[in-house]
Amino acid sequence: MTRHDSGSPDSQDQGANQDDAVWLDLVARLEADSPSPGPRHSAPDSRPGTTDAGAPAGPGSPADPPGRASFRDFDPLGLARAAPAELSAAEREASRAGTGEDGADAPEAPAGPRDYGVDDDEGAFVPEEPPSLSGTDPLTMLAWLAAVGGPVALLLSAMFWRSAPLLAVVGIVAAFVLGTVYLIMKLPQEKDEDDDGARV
Repeated sequence: MTRHDSGSPDSQDQGANQDDAVWLDLVARLEADSPSPGPRHSAPDSRPGTTDAGAPAGPGSPADPPGRASFRDFDPLGLARAAPAELSAAEREASRAGTGEDGADAPEAPAGPRDYGVDDDEGAFVPEEPPSLSGTDPLTMLAWLAAVGGPVALLLSAMFWRSAPLLAVVGIVAAFVLGTVYLIMKLPQEKDEDDDGARV
């Protein structure tokens, strides 16, 4: 039979040689594209018309055949194109005014995220003086002391005064309850509809 079997050893060797050639070609391309500080020995290239270092045989001949795309030509997102130069703040102000650097009329540039003017500093914020405690209602002060000091007194007595009499514990709880109820009753009963509660 003159027809060669697809599973013969000769066809397998030929396919392996083709795979080796493609792999060596890829390695040579990557080494040619990457900058190297010194001379590097690349893998031998099995393509016809090239030397062992992977360079073209003829002087001045292109690395790739004409019409064949290289790795640098692959840019589906268009990121390799040069980005437009960003104008400075002075140039943006001049373009907004309608004149360029040479005095000629310049086209109006689109507004960007940096096109804003810096506001003048109005000075440091000085908070108002808090109201003095001397003018506070004594009952309100006692209610706050009972509401805050009651739980603290119970915690300290549980840690350091285990043998506290029951009357003292009941008095602390009663003071806490009375102080809390008084503070709740002191809250305003009517809400102003025009007041949103914000304070600056």
